[in-house]
Amino acid sequence: MLQKERLPRERTASARSRSPKKSLIEIREFMNEHYNEPLSIGQLAQMANITPKYFVDLFKKTYGQSAMDYLTDLRISRAKRYLMESEERLREIAQKVGYKDEFYFSRKFKKEVGVSPSDYVKKARQQIAACSSSVTGQLLALNIMPAAAPLDSKWTPYYYNAYKERIKRPLKLTDPYTSWSFEENLGTLAQTRPDAIIGTDRLGENEKRKLEDIAPSFFVSAERDGWREQLRLIAGFLEQEDKAEQWIAGYERRAELARAHIGEALGDDGILVLRIFGQGLHAYCNRGMEDVLCRDLKLNLVYRAEPSGHLPLTMERLAELNPDRLLLLVCPEAASRAYWLALQHSAAWRQLQAVRNGQVHLISSDPWFEYSAVSVARMLDEAQLLFTGNCPNSLQDSVHGARFGP
Repeated sequence: MLQKERLPRERTASARSRSPKKSLIEIREFMNEHYNEPLSIGQLAQMANITPKYFVDLFKKTYGQSAMDYLTDLRISRAKRYLMESEERLREIAQKVGYKDEFYFSRKFKKEVGVSPSDYVKKARQQIAACSSSVTGQLLALNIMPAAAPLDSKWTPYYYNAYKERIKRPLKLTDPYTSWSFEENLGTLAQTRPDAIIGTDRLGENEKRKLEDIAPSFFVSAERDGWREQLRLIAGFLEQEDKAEQWIAGYERRAELARAHIGEALGDDGILVLRIFGQGLHAYCNRGMEDVLCRDLKLNLVYRAEPSGHLPLTMERLAELNPDRLLLLVCPEAASRAYWLALQHSAAWRQLQAVRNGQVHLISSDPWFEYSAVSVARMLDEAQLLFTGNCPNSLQDSVHGARFGP
């Protein structure tokens, strides 16, 4: 049982001098480390030096779910990893994540995940190949590690750094990122012997037919369908519908919480997404930005292009718009970087309100240029960090195996 003496005297005393809301950060970190212990509301409330009822209300208001639901999420998330990454028996895994009874753990797991632990392992170990980085982001949201997927240290740094050891058959990144044709990957895919292949309709009909000769294949519309619909369609093909709905519901809860926190920090501040390309300024927007910034966070974008579009801006027009905050993308090639360095010394740039107030936020193509369940979740987290300096719900470096709840 969690005892009060686990906290040093100095820490307990300092908790009394701080606000209970601030103490919740430490308590949640404690839960992250001691999820395998029989924690209770009474014990956690005592750590915060508040009544159990107030603790319950404050935790849910701060994090968007109850403390016990959060504890369940932690335990189920760790259980998934043990199931996939170890050969331990169910009884041992149950005890490791805080359940003494393996039968109760099995029932709880099925209630939360939608399938039994054994069925979860069977489905998750299917050999699924991804034909694009966006498909990789969809499969990871379904707790599926692709057996084969495009990896590139420059164009897909997140997946490359987090999963290069676990994606056994890396594929070449192809057009439009490189000059490689997707047919260069057919030999690797055939050697992988996947149970299924997931791609998008950006592949040509000839390429699709060749993929279907290797394994049952499914192609989602990259332009027509939003990431939620794509995720649901892929999940339906793989008979993983429950996982898709859990991810989407968790994302919606987090977006609601992020919207409240960012709204408090920004108020009515006007925001402009600005892209520097070559020797020019552009108002920029893509599908992920449209979804996260406009639809989910409801930010006040003062001027924007249609999704996946650029609107050229003169310095004079930018001064007229004079946004309170700038999200700035600088293309990595030499001409854009040189223009950006020179721009910072110009009087017109320094007179912009966002510049004067230190509210120019540099963002990069990763994750803001990808469109998948994982990338929009990372955008949501990054927006919270940029605008509030804090992201209580930030994703781990590796999201595979983790339930994306609030």
